[in-house]
Amino acid sequence: MLREINVTPVKSLGQNFLHDRNLSRWIVEQIEPEPGDYVVEIGPGLGALTGPLLEAGADVLALEKDRRLADHLRTEFVNERLEVRHIDALDFDVLTLFAKPRVKLIGNLPYYISSQLLIKFLEYPSPMSLAVLMLQMEMATRLAAGPGSKDYGALSVLLQRHYKIRFVRKVPTAVFIPRPEVDSAIVKITPRAPNDLPEYDDESFTALVRQGFSQRRKQLGNVLRDYIGDWPTAAAAVGLDQKARAENLSLQQWIDLTNFVRPELRSASVQQGEEMFPVVDESDRVLYAAPRSKVHGDNLRHRSVHILIFNESGQIYLQKRSRRKERHPGLWDSSAAGHVSAGEDYEVAARRELMEELGIEAPLQKIGQLPASDRTGQEFVWIYRGQYNGQMSLNREEIETGGYFQPVIVTGWIAARPGDFAPGFAECWKTYLQRSR
Repeated sequence: MLREINVTPVKSLGQNFLHDRNLSRWIVEQIEPEPGDYVVEIGPGLGALTGPLLEAGADVLALEKDRRLADHLRTEFVNERLEVRHIDALDFDVLTLFAKPRVKLIGNLPYYISSQLLIKFLEYPSPMSLAVLMLQMEMATRLAAGPGSKDYGALSVLLQRHYKIRFVRKVPTAVFIPRPEVDSAIVKITPRAPNDLPEYDDESFTALVRQGFSQRRKQLGNVLRDYIGDWPTAAAAVGLDQKARAENLSLQQWIDLTNFVRPELRSASVQQGEEMFPVVDESDRVLYAAPRSKVHGDNLRHRSVHILIFNESGQIYLQKRSRRKERHPGLWDSSAAGHVSAGEDYEVAARRELMEELGIEAPLQKIGQLPASDRTGQEFVWIYRGQYNGQMSLNREEIETGGYFQPVIVTGWIAARPGDFAPGFAECWKTYLQRSR
């Protein structure tokens, strides 16, 4: 085939073509393709995996950096379920995939950029529901390694906090043309369930892990001296030998250590238990004030605000609600949102929520009001719009994570995966789009 299309493998692109058809089909089987799947294939080459994927009924997006091979794929596989893009996968906008209900990732990653591709496509939050990847043996071993192994490092821990990674099988050099200099291996990567691990502060976790593995031969107590002053107490609390090194800690122990350094925050429900909300009638007129628990428990009409913050590039900031939230835990929501307290008006509440949740101030513009309904949790909602370009200080009691997204991506994401969003935000976004036309 290479001779027929006059293509010589380019070493600088890491081109090693899989020629074992049985292995190709076996690899595709691992991703469990079926009609309705949207499979992103990185580096399809001559189409060894592309063909079986299409036969299984999946829609395939093939990202190919070599124009010669991209043109070949379009000719070889004339199929309306195949889209071939001549693009460097590192330049692909992964967030656009949120507009697809079920996305899977497959590919024989070029060894020289495999770590960059992994970080790009699996960076949390990622739209991928499953990934089956062929990697250099050394990289595959590192990803799946457990504590106590020489291959276990910062990359292992930082990826395993969000994914379960399984080493599936070794792949010999003989199945490739030309033969690579090292063996390959296949790993299967699946996202962890939301409550699979205890809650912890992600920034603190990342900092500890990176610092801990920065000098892996040294005892952890010495390496983390700037983070943990009383190492004997910390080690005892986490169940560690005081002489432990970074490679000795399991993922759970890294989380425990993070929560020792930055103790878990008190439950938001404890803090909010005595909040008083204004109860209103069908015209949003205040009737009386009642505790939060009664307002929510009796499903009484009350008030809230949603604030949509955009940056100078026109991207909107969305927050992912903490698992501790009373309503809609773990779902994506407006930049900031919250209830109007007794004695407050809407605008005062909006400015307060911005400061409490994001730690910022910004001029706000009214967009419109939503009536109280089941979709809004019986809340009258005023929607505000603002612009902010600086750093935010997230309230970790309220927010798990957040990020900026192009509006078109948000619209497609809501349509494809409505269950990812708090219902109130979906209503606010619909209103915002209508008012901004």
